[in-house]
Amino acid sequence: MAHEREIKLKIEDAQAFRRLLKKLGAEPVGSGPGRVHEENVIFDTPQGGLAKHGQLLRIRTETLEGGGKSRKARPKPRVVLTFKRPVPRPAASDGKGFFAGPHKLREEIEMEVTDAATLATIFEGLGMAGWFRYEKYRTTFRLPASKAWARGLLIELDETPIGTYVELEGPAGAIDRAAIELGYSKRDYVLKNYLTLYVEQCRRKGIEPAHMVFS
Repeated sequence: MAHEREIKLKIEDAQAFRRLLKKLGAEPVGSGPGRVHEENVIFDTPQGGLAKHGQLLRIRTETLEGGGKSRKARPKPRVVLTFKRPVPRPAASDGKGFFAGPHKLREEIEMEVTDAATLATIFEGLGMAGWFRYEKYRTTFRLPASKAWARGLLIELDETPIGTYVELEGPAGAIDRAAIELGYSKRDYVLKNYLTLYVEQCRRKGIEPAHMVFS
């Protein structure tokens, strides 16, 4: 079972940030620009049983941007089932399994599936519902092999309906070093998930939360 260690950083100027990534030698992962549209659906029981225990069950559909004009040339969407939960308490500084030092740390199980709709129907049959949906465009970067300290680090640029963020995921030392290289400090680390950030923005604007999707 893998451990996911990550932080988010808020980006005020996306173009300037991309220029900085280029200056550092970062390259998109995969072919082409690597910009992927994500549609995420979070499932839970009517009582919120998973969330109460710090768990997350999600179906994510990833569609690579571009890929040709014809339907045959377009890449097939990738569907990923993800389950996250707190790590054992001794590994977390807050005693609840969410944070290890300045980073967010969770156990993560992922598997690729073939049919999001069928899986959603199974979850609904088990008494759960897809209660929150959120979209974003993600471009994943890696730093060059010459930067040995960045081995295992993913730089994930997220364009969301509530602004642009970057997620740094990987070893603790690599996360902290990358944040410094990108012009941030530990005071800038964001450990909240997109659901929480979205709800907080809705409250600031005085609107009722619904789904975090592009208009």
